[in-house]
Amino acid sequence: MSDNLKWSIVMPSYDNFTEVYFTVQALRMYHNLKDCEIIVVDNQGNDSLANYIKKNGSTVVRYDRYTEITGVSAAKNRAIDIAKGEFILCIDSHILVKPGTLDVEIIGDDLYQGPLLHSIGTKYACEWLPQWRARMWGIWAPAVSVLPEEKWEIWAQGAGFFACRRSSWLGFNPGFRGFGGETGYIQEKYRKAGRKVWCHPKMVWQHLFYNEGRNKIPYPMISADRIKNYLLGFKELGLDTTPIYEHFGEAAKGL
Repeated sequence: MSDNLKWSIVMPSYDNFTEVYFTVQALRMYHNLKDCEIIVVDNQGNDSLANYIKKNGSTVVRYDRYTEITGVSAAKNRAIDIAKGEFILCIDSHILVKPGTLDVEIIGDDLYQGPLLHSIGTKYACEWLPQWRARMWGIWAPAVSVLPEEKWEIWAQGAGFFACRRSSWLGFNPGFRGFGGETGYIQEKYRKAGRKVWCHPKMVWQHLFYNEGRNKIPYPMISADRIKNYLLGFKELGLDTTPIYEHFGEAAKGL
């Protein structure tokens, strides 16, 4: 595989072979992957997934088994660290990406995200707002039916889909473990570095949520991991941790 690639499409996986299969195959069927690679970082250690990519990945799909640290952020850091592309598109392993996304020009050192197309196919969720709800920092802004023609600056968008220049990637806190704490943190990290976070109307994606037919979120859901990740991230960025303790209550004491 050439080291002079334009895009590296990277995704973490944990016990979700079927979702990875359809995400990878949709990318290969519906996108021009010339000068691109797909990297699947297996954070669980799944022999079926490894064998599938070995037999069917050709020169496009790379498999990397990374089980030293269990966590979405750790797997994403690992994927971007071993990527070869000039640009990174980091996605969850249950994502559909609209054709044209890889034609977007990533300018400078900013973070790019895109509108989430709801399953109904007519409404878009374009950004998160900085409010605490349901064990998360951030809520979806009201959905829209028509997208702007040009990119616009946002506070955040779901961390299941983002793009950046590989050389400018700032990375998730290496102390993050398990599931949760990414969204809001990574966008604020870019702003703290003097950069911007954009929603680009041509970077449309769909996400299979656990309440839309998935039996479970494959990653272990441990509340303490999520809370610790928020605390680590807020302290790293110099943010007031009081809202974390107020939101999580007893569960946050002693962490």
